[in-house]
Amino acid sequence: MSRVFAALAAALVTTGCGYVGEPMPPLANVPAKVNDLAAVERGSRIIVAFTIPSLTTEGMEIKDPVKLDLRIGTAGEPFDAGAWAAHAKVIPDAPVKTGLARYEIPATEWIGKEAIVAVRVIGAKGKEAGWSSFVILPVVAAPEPPAAVTATATAQGVRLAWRASGANFRIFRKTTAGFDPVATVQQPQWTDTSTEFGKAYTYVVQTIAALGNNKDAESELSPEVTITPVDTFPPAAPTGLAPSAAANTIELVWERNTEPDLAGYRIYRAVGGGALEKLADVGQVPSYSDRDVEHGKTYRYAISAVDQAGNESARTAPAEVRLP
Repeated sequence: MSRVFAALAAALVTTGCGYVGEPMPPLANVPAKVNDLAAVERGSRIIVAFTIPSLTTEGMEIKDPVKLDLRIGTAGEPFDAGAWAAHAKVIPDAPVKTGLARYEIPATEWIGKEAIVAVRVIGAKGKEAGWSSFVILPVVAAPEPPAAVTATATAQGVRLAWRASGANFRIFRKTTAGFDPVATVQQPQWTDTSTEFGKAYTYVVQTIAALGNNKDAESELSPEVTITPVDTFPPAAPTGLAPSAAANTIELVWERNTEPDLAGYRIYRAVGGGALEKLADVGQVPSYSDRDVEHGKTYRYAISAVDQAGNESARTAPAEVRLP
């Protein structure tokens, strides 16, 4: 018996086969379901988008072309998928870009209704895994888009303002990839505090109507508004100026300004009852030693702050000191 087993083992090694099992069943090649279906009302359209599955239900790559069956309709209670599908409107295929399908459906027919949207992917020989999740979308009259959008440079950033009848608004700022949402506000104005002077920024604004259950209706986007903010805003006037007489100098100290773009300070001086004249420009250290002074004379000083764009603040109130 051992010789029989040895011969069998040798035969398996020779053929290179360690196991002979039952033949594998053929693959079903059923496209997987869509798992990211999204729908939103925007202006007079219902925008539907989703990613077309690239794999089958068995995790294999889909090689043959697929058909997209997108439908929109209404349904009674309790919801029955078969009854919905039988009466739902079939939407013609939309252009597909890099695996993303995007449909634009006129919204007029569905205003005042709860539209239900779903899609299924049909593969070769009509094979399909069933409907995606069902998206319920309350459809309302299109919100009015914001009008007369303006952009103004301020010391705090770019201030946007617009006219609109809504109560909720979404602001988008242009990037290299498109427009990204940057804020949602409840008043027709907003300041973008992340801007920098000398750089161009482009914005659009949209009215949002809250529908409940985390659903919104969106207006069309406003026209674009572009601005390159310029720094014309001076720093605050320095405070706390306190001159004092020393042996052969007059020492000036004051409170430090807090502006991030501060360049330094400008010193003004008057001798006796004369007019204030520029004495010196100094850096960001809030102090100065005036050595060009004479004993027995009275001096008055004032300080202003200057930013990196050359904007000069108002001066401090003059402070007087006499060098004995």
